Amino acid sequence: YNEYKSYLSMATLEGAQQLLDFSQKLDINLLDNVIKTMYHGTGAQQQAAQEVLMSLQNHPDAWQRVDLILQFSTNQETKHYALQILSNVIKTRWKVLPREQCDGVKKFIVGIIIKTSSDPQSVEKEKVYLNKLNIVLIEIVKQEWPRNWPTFISEIVGSSKTNENLCKNNMQILKLLSEEVFDFSLGFMTQHKAKHLKDTMCKEFSDVFTLCQLVLDNSTSVPLVSTTLQTLLGFLNWIPLGYIFETNLISQLTRKFLSVPEFRNTTLKCLTEIAGIDARAHSEQFCELFSRTMHQIKTMLPFTTNLREAYKNGQDDEQLFIQNMALFISTILKEHGQLIEGKNDLHTSLLEALHYLVLISQVEEKEIFKICLEYWNCLASDLYRESPYSSNIMTYPSLHSNSVPPRRQLYLAILSKVRVVLISRMAKPEEVLVVENDQGEVVREFMKDTDAINLYKTMRETLVYLTHLDYSDTETIMTEKLHNQVNGSEWSWRNLNTLCWAIGSISGAMHEEDEKRFLVTVIKDLLGLCEMKRGKDNKAIIASNIMYIVGQYPRFLRQHWKFLKTVVNKLFEFMHELHDGVQDMACDTFIKIAQKCKRHFVTVQVAEAMPFIEEILNGINAIICDLQPHQIHTFYEAVGYMIQAQADVQVQERLIEKLMSLPNQQWDKMISNATQNVEALKDPDCVKRLAHILKTNVRACQAIGHPFVIQLGRIYLDMLNVYQVLSENISSAVRDHGQQVLKQPLVASMRTVKKETLKLISAWVQKSTDPLLVCENFVPPLLNAVLADYNRNHPNARDAEVLSCMTVFINKLENHITPHTTKIFDNVYECTLDMIKNNFEDYPEHRTNFYLLLEAINHHCFLALLQIQADKFKLIMDSIVWAFKHTMRNVAETGLNIILVMLQNLDGKDVAQSFYSTYFLNILQHIFSVITDTTHAGQLTNQSKVLAYMYGVVDQNKITVNLYQGNEANDNIQYVKNYTQDLMKKAFPNLQMMQVQVFVDGLFALNNDPQAFREHLRDFLVQIKECAGEDLSDLFLTERQEELRQAAASKLKYQMTVPGIINPHEVTEEMND
Repeated sequence: YNEYKSYLSMATLEGAQQLLDFSQKLDINLLDNVIKTMYHGTGAQQQAAQEVLMSLQNHPDAWQRVDLILQFSTNQETKHYALQILSNVIKTRWKVLPREQCDGVKKFIVGIIIKTSSDPQSVEKEKVYLNKLNIVLIEIVKQEWPRNWPTFISEIVGSSKTNENLCKNNMQILKLLSEEVFDFSLGFMTQHKAKHLKDTMCKEFSDVFTLCQLVLDNSTSVPLVSTTLQTLLGFLNWIPLGYIFETNLISQLTRKFLSVPEFRNTTLKCLTEIAGIDARAHSEQFCELFSRTMHQIKTMLPFTTNLREAYKNGQDDEQLFIQNMALFISTILKEHGQLIEGKNDLHTSLLEALHYLVLISQVEEKEIFKICLEYWNCLASDLYRESPYSSNIMTYPSLHSNSVPPRRQLYLAILSKVRVVLISRMAKPEEVLVVENDQGEVVREFMKDTDAINLYKTMRETLVYLTHLDYSDTETIMTEKLHNQVNGSEWSWRNLNTLCWAIGSISGAMHEEDEKRFLVTVIKDLLGLCEMKRGKDNKAIIASNIMYIVGQYPRFLRQHWKFLKTVVNKLFEFMHELHDGVQDMACDTFIKIAQKCKRHFVTVQVAEAMPFIEEILNGINAIICDLQPHQIHTFYEAVGYMIQAQADVQVQERLIEKLMSLPNQQWDKMISNATQNVEALKDPDCVKRLAHILKTNVRACQAIGHPFVIQLGRIYLDMLNVYQVLSENISSAVRDHGQQVLKQPLVASMRTVKKETLKLISAWVQKSTDPLLVCENFVPPLLNAVLADYNRNHPNARDAEVLSCMTVFINKLENHITPHTTKIFDNVYECTLDMIKNNFEDYPEHRTNFYLLLEAINHHCFLALLQIQADKFKLIMDSIVWAFKHTMRNVAETGLNIILVMLQNLDGKDVAQSFYSTYFLNILQHIFSVITDTTHAGQLTNQSKVLAYMYGVVDQNKITVNLYQGNEANDNIQYVKNYTQDLMKKAFPNLQMMQVQVFVDGLFALNNDPQAFREHLRDFLVQIKECAGEDLSDLFLTERQEELRQAAASKLKYQMTVPGIINPHEVTEEMND
């Protein structure tokens, strides 16, 4: 059977080419078979079918066969394919079609929609097909209405009264039209066209609203009423407010439809949309809306309902109703909460609504919880701002009930319940690495859950506000829950985690004395719990929570040295705990504490013989002996922050030497061995240890900053010698064995050493405070070791870090490094350009760093660029153009930034006119080529900045050299206008001259208004997607011309207020008068 089926497919495909012969009658059966092969075939047959169908779809006359396909094909997929062809023609070529053909297509589509939607059986069987027909009709409406089809709305409303099935489909069409005009018009219509359609829809809406009311008042058809409510929902965000507040709509929705199970979800969405409207003039209606809706909700879901269980066991529509309840309550209270608070008779309903929201907040569904959380955050922050935190403990509102503001008093009981919910559901902070996985095992987390992190941030903020509102209640809840952990009544990993994450999240929200008392209790209880519980997993979870909490309270630690010292010693104990994730978290907590309390470690504390850092450095070997390399690097960075806080330079230098003594001993030993026998640097273990030592130096340097120069100077020349030896080893390996050798572990380790060398130098230069010291002592040896080596290496062996290192030097040293710029440029520019110029994909890291280097040179050493030979400068310009043609967004944006800064740097320079003469028009042409290329659609903001600046330069007559030859124009402004018009006409011959002229006029009139200029460009991009015919009325070019004329007049008026800004030769006699 399969062989026979395959034979049929091949036979079909052999005859498929006749589909492309438009001199023959269309074989519908053949087309159906080709479509079936494309959707259900495999391999070469499917590919061949796809190619035939693509060719047919792209044929300019294919659309003329759509009517036959829709009438005679029995395959739904074939009909969908035909509609796709028709849709493309309507979007791109409608205006060039003869009027009678447009009317014919319109009439045919309307007829087939009426036929299909009037028959109940067809509607159900061909639901997808009918929806696609509706979408095609909307495409036609967008082209034709209102100018060529002024009766569209009245026709659709009139036909709806003849047949309920047709009425239901017409509602869908109206909903689609509303979405297209009001929701999706940006980027698909010009601003003026979208505005015109919106205005027309508002004017003609009375007929549509009357139809909706007719259905809602009289129809007994559940599908029709349901569709009408959904359509109405789509209208509510734009219709004139009178239709909502001056009719019986709200009453009808709350009294007639909200309690009906089939309609309640859509009805509640409609009420939520109304609740979100900001219309102070209708305050009574909002109160009525709130009161009636809450009355109906109470009837449907009694107060005693356990919504958490109801959601868990409910059907889809029941779960959706609970979600919609959350949306309604949170929306109306956010928008009109204070209005409702002001009505004493609504206080009961208000507290009931909040009670429902508390219950919904307990539902185990993250998206629903986020809806509730957003409201709690809004309410808590609002109440806090009304009476902010006071540093004077005697005026803290929660201490005296009579000092609590009345508004806050109203919410006291509810907010206490909210605290319980948030504390019991607290999300995991980013710092916590020890987690319970889906299998119930305690493991280290490797992947960051960004959604959970964002949720934590919102919950943390909300809980901080709630703590400010009543810190004693927060403390009581947390202390009670902690007590239940200790006595075992609520013990579980999840309960302990959420509680401790909540405790850690309110750092700084209490007064210091309260915080001290609370925190001492918490840590004592947790340490006791750690001693009491047996099992590695239990201890790991408790240790993780202790570390998180202490890391969150640096203020407390700074005030209590003994406690701080105890905590750090406990962290050192945890650094020997081999349970997955505990060591990582101990090191991470240690570095957080080191950053926040660094000065306390380098000063002698009361009852101490020496600063604690001396004790740490004396016992460093014992502390880090069980740590992994990456953990050792974190430890060194943490101690580095402490040393950075030491103000005494001599003491600081001694501490740096002491910190680095262990790595330095190993370094000296390896350098000594390499000096005696350079082959030692080919030993895999030696190379790995070198990389480890350099990474340790990098992390320490990042923390210590400029003072690390004492350590860097000690190893600098040896490090560069190692760099050169390893580089030569890599190059000879590539010469002997080919580039595949770069993947071998030893060679990869050698490259790591090279990269870490460059990272260390970059890290120190970024922190350095003495540019002359860097330029005189560190730059020459580095350039000698690195640049020539980079130039002669095999492309795949070149390290992108060389480019980023040079970028760091230029950004940090600025004009101090200008004398070396030529040497850098000569060694890295052309060889890197050769690597990246063949396509947009190879060597992405080199590509990015190459352009960042060029950006740095352009920004800080522009004069060095101007001194480069003409042929090399042309190479630079070509590479910049190549940059902004990239589809890699970061590279394209860097390229656009480079060209913009370069143009700005040229302003007023002697070479500017020569530059403009050679490159200005070329840049303009290339900028337009990427703006009109859809693959660069996301970069319009930066592209428009460059274009606006360029047209501004012309407009302000800053280009004094003629951009034109002979008698081509009278001045540069006229020439650039003509040049741009010619460019557009050649690139888009479908455009009419009037469209092009309006566009070019706008480039000159709007170049000093970035937003208007960008929107002008966006409108033009919409126009070039369409093939415009003679009728340009729906592009509103006349209105646009008038707007541009006014913009130009406004610009001139402003210029006249600034003496001297207008050239005296341009001032008319009237102006002089």
